[in-house]
Amino acid sequence: MASKNSDTTPSSPEPPRPRKILVVDDSEDGAEMLATLLRFDGHEVLTTSSGSLAVETVAATRPDVVLLDIGLPDMDGYEVARRMRTALGESTPSLVALTGYGREEDRERTRAAGFAAHLVKPVGFEDLRQLIAGLS
Repeated sequence: MASKNSDTTPSSPEPPRPRKILVVDDSEDGAEMLATLLRFDGHEVLTTSSGSLAVETVAATRPDVVLLDIGLPDMDGYEVARRMRTALGESTPSLVALTGYGREEDRERTRAAGFAAHLVKPVGFEDLRQLIAGLS
């Protein structure tokens, strides 16, 4: 009797490498919903709703990734990114713009500010999952 070849067994995708992620969004409900989904993937997730708190939280907790809304009430995401880079230099986490601003000039501005990616809300969770998995 021939044995089954284990090479033909379908494999499940690798689970994502757990990351420490900070979600910064003035929509607290949206931030918490996203945080919950990310936690299901095994990530440690913190949330904040203001730019100034984001800068403080990054300095205190050193996340791997920051999902950063650009349109925040106290300072915009570009200023948040600048302050993080000033405070942390090379140890600044990967920054991902997660914003309602989707024009090409908005994307160019986030690239120029050193963001690793620019995602426009609403973003598909699978797209976000793949992006996070690909960040170093």
